[in-house]
Amino acid sequence: MNTMTINGYQAVISFDPDLQMFRGRFVGLNGGADFYAKDVVGLRHEGGISLRSLP
Repeated sequence: MNTMTINGYQAVISFDPDLQMFRGRFVGLNGGADFYAKDVVGLRHEGGISLRSLP
C-alpha cells in the first residue's frame, strides 16, 4: 500500500488504469476526500484542495 502525508493527514495512493491517473484517498476523516492527478506534485496540490473543501 502506498501512502503520502498531506498537511498532516495520511492518504492512500493508487493508480487508476482507466483514467491513467493516480488517485488519493484520505483515511480517518469524517466524510470522503478523494483526489486525482497525473503525478506526485499534482497529487499534493489536489490533496490540499480536497482538505480545504472539507467542513
